[in-house]
Amino acid sequence: MADYAPPSKFKSKASAACGWNFIVLMSRQGKIRLSEFFSSYSESEKRRILRDIAADVLPRQAKMCNIIEKGEYKFVYRRYASLYFVAGCPVEMNELIVLEQIHLFVEALDGYFNSVCELDLVFSLHKSLMILFEMFIGGMLCESNRREVLQNIVEAEEMVEQMTKPGEDTSSQLDDGLSFQEQFQLGRKPGARGPRGNR
Repeated sequence: MADYAPPSKFKSKASAACGWNFIVLMSRQGKIRLSEFFSSYSESEKRRILRDIAADVLPRQAKMCNIIEKGEYKFVYRRYASLYFVAGCPVEMNELIVLEQIHLFVEALDGYFNSVCELDLVFSLHKSLMILFEMFIGGMLCESNRREVLQNIVEAEEMVEQMTKPGEDTSSQLDDGLSFQEQFQLGRKPGARGPRGNR
């Protein structure tokens, strides 16, 4: 009787190949407009990944291949106007699926911001992250219906408005789920809440 390999070995490899490791939105000048890491990376590894994206993706010509293999993961990117949408995914993952997922995310951003631009991401980072987290959980696409995503975002905003007392800053409540780096990108002091958040 032939040796039988346990199915867990194949299951772990398949499950590792079905989601993004990270997503980075970068301008042509190399400014990070949004970055979210779905896998566990140290701060030095995150900085190295961002440097690699700037060094490998930004100088490439428009007709060059938009897939770059980097050892245990690969960059799959797409350029929209002045922004590069770069997804880091396992080497086993299908690149065409990743490109479609990036396009779905861009369509959702377009639907919310009515033709999204770089300034929308700068001044409404928390809204962009809400859309991202509504669509992707742990790097895996969980909701592909754009209308459903936007409806859920609108309902969440209405709920925040209903719970807000008159005179309170709603943006400080939305900041509760953001990291210190993301709050700095929004120009707010991390940890400061309520009406005194912007001193």
